[in-house]
Amino acid sequence: MSTAYVPQQPQPTTPAGAPPTPPTPPHASEATRLLCAGAYLDSGYRDRVIEQLHLNEQRIVAPSLGFDAARVLAHALRARRQELLWAGAVTGLWAAGAALSGGLLLFFLWPSVALAVAPWIRGRAAQPPLYRLAAAFLVRWWGRIAFAVLLGLTVYEAFGAGSDGGSSYGSSYDGYYGSSGSGSATDFLVPSADALQGLAKPWQAWLALGVFALIAWCVHAQRNQFGRALAAELSPQRFPDAAGDPAEQSDNPRFQRLKQRIRLEQHAPLVMYHEARPFCGAGTAHETWVLAVELKRDELTKHQQPLSNRTVLEKIRPLLEQLRVPSAHAGPGVRDRLRRLEIDECVFLPVEGLLSRDQAPYTAAAFEEHRARAVEEGAEKRRHFLRIRVGGWEEELVVTVFVRIHTQGRMLMLEVAPHVLTPVRQDFKDADRSAHRFRNNNALGKAAGAGVLVPASAGRSLAQLGRGLVYVWRLLTGGYAGALPDGPELSVRELGSAPAGSLFQDMDVARYLRSLQDRVANGVRAALAECGYETGEFVQKVVNISNGDVNIGRVDNSTFAVGSHATASTASTASTAFSVSGGTAPQKGADSNGQ
Repeated sequence: MSTAYVPQQPQPTTPAGAPPTPPTPPHASEATRLLCAGAYLDSGYRDRVIEQLHLNEQRIVAPSLGFDAARVLAHALRARRQELLWAGAVTGLWAAGAALSGGLLLFFLWPSVALAVAPWIRGRAAQPPLYRLAAAFLVRWWGRIAFAVLLGLTVYEAFGAGSDGGSSYGSSYDGYYGSSGSGSATDFLVPSADALQGLAKPWQAWLALGVFALIAWCVHAQRNQFGRALAAELSPQRFPDAAGDPAEQSDNPRFQRLKQRIRLEQHAPLVMYHEARPFCGAGTAHETWVLAVELKRDELTKHQQPLSNRTVLEKIRPLLEQLRVPSAHAGPGVRDRLRRLEIDECVFLPVEGLLSRDQAPYTAAAFEEHRARAVEEGAEKRRHFLRIRVGGWEEELVVTVFVRIHTQGRMLMLEVAPHVLTPVRQDFKDADRSAHRFRNNNALGKAAGAGVLVPASAGRSLAQLGRGLVYVWRLLTGGYAGALPDGPELSVRELGSAPAGSLFQDMDVARYLRSLQDRVANGVRAALAECGYETGEFVQKVVNISNGDVNIGRVDNSTFAVGSHATASTASTASTAFSVSGGTAPQKGADSNGQ
């Protein structure tokens, strides 16, 4: 009898279900492993990772929730080094083959470039415009047909079917270009059989075919190298051993310096942000709450206590911690990601004003000072948040809720900003399957897989070398080392995320958010009640927001109409509260006393 495999989730080590350390460190999480594998699969993703984390060294890294950006950068740099080495080898084979074959391989260069350019013409969009699809289709098929025709003519010439014993190497050019030394552009792009017969001798045609075989071997070796990496250092069994990871052992001083800097910044409770992207790294905003209620004394309470932001936060925290405790009927082996709920406090600071990246105040003493001052501030640029995080699906689905409380002018403001990081891209998750299928394929399948990549190898290798040269030029001349510090522009985790999760994952997101938001609301309500303030208005507004309604606070001697068939009327009372939902008839709400 066999059972389905379920990833092991460590059990709690305290009665409250809150272990002192996370079950899996970020550098060993499944999300990190898949992002590292994606650096070998997608050159566009790899280039953006290197640009953000290695080239722009003045840019502070975005918070890395559930993964290690430094390790992703290590594998991105390693994948680029391997890519450039293989691109150099393939380009060298093309150049050597063109010289030794009397220029025969130069005719294959144009179709190869066309095949390499076709994906760029199409673009990376899932549904590109029609003009891009049409242009890419024409260029791709012209390259395929031209390469196939040239290859057939080369094989034809290699077997001596068109050889002429009386022709010489010098007269071959005369026969191809004519007596005037000029040929048509059509003959240059796709030469005829007679032209190719005059241009190359059988041994030169065989040499060209041999070069193609060597290029196919290089393509196969490169794919095999990645397959071995996924079975070794990128395998689920060996990936947690960061010390034995070859990518981490690079002796590049720039990488080692940036690696230490990234690991200092990415999980710090002090978040240095760019003004236009304050929550960069947390994912997509999900139904943000902004709620304000007037603090009114509860007439049934004799003693009223001061209500501070810290008082409310300390009331919320124990209610959230209770979510870690499983049901009494669930048993000790219950599996629920809420048992690994993480609660901490973070302070957001703008990066503007710093003269160097090293000036960011990441020390414990500096953070405590900022937290003590920011928690009671109304805030504009410096903001204090209670951060609640749930890492589900092996840290692939991350739900983070930022909560901010502020009391001023006998008003209480509650800000709840949920963010969701969707799972890693499907092609990254399929890397193990693809590598396993490649390693276990037969010789014919491996040869065919390498052979179909040969036609575009020249254009692809030239493009890879060109991108490498451009990067080196930008690195040497861009002045990034001495630039003023900048906030994170994007997160490598967000770059590697799928547009949406599965139905099960969407259900988990809804469950996590409902649980967290209800506990936050209950904590605020309890704090109001204990300090002697009315809670009716707050409860009503929370209910309205939870149901997706639009709250109208007060209507004083005003006329209003709601819905397509509604008529305007005048409020008869001096102060009336309404809750209007979904374009239907208005519903009667609670007054300021919650009645």
